[in-house]
Amino acid sequence: MFLDTSGLFTLLDASSALQPFAQSVMNKARSCFAHSYVLTELLPLGQARRFNRERLLQFAEDVTHDPGIRVVWVTRDDHLAAMDLLTARRDKRYSLCDAVSFILMRRFNVTDALTTDHHFEQEGFVRLLRP
Repeated sequence: MFLDTSGLFTLLDASSALQPFAQSVMNKARSCFAHSYVLTELLPLGQARRFNRERLLQFAEDVTHDPGIRVVWVTRDDHLAAMDLLTARRDKRYSLCDAVSFILMRRFNVTDALTTDHHFEQEGFVRLLRP
């Protein structure tokens, strides 16, 4: 299962109505991965939503070191492939982080994403969280 920024934020946000479901899905997952751009996106999202910075940093650190979560470090080739995808999908409003996610999910044959982002469905993936 892929862990998107919105999915990780849902796990972090105790006030989210989706948190119990997200935690249940996470607990049942055979394997999980995220990538470094997700972690890069998570911090400003949390800050924009007025989360405690120390808590955000600790959560990102916990994800990075969790043996049950594989963090893939985005390479130059990954970045360029994502830029090519964005160029090919000019009609979509995907972020660079989204595009990297799609590239890596296809590479690892992963279809399920812990995310609230409908862009994953537009690319043919399964969005596990519905706000």
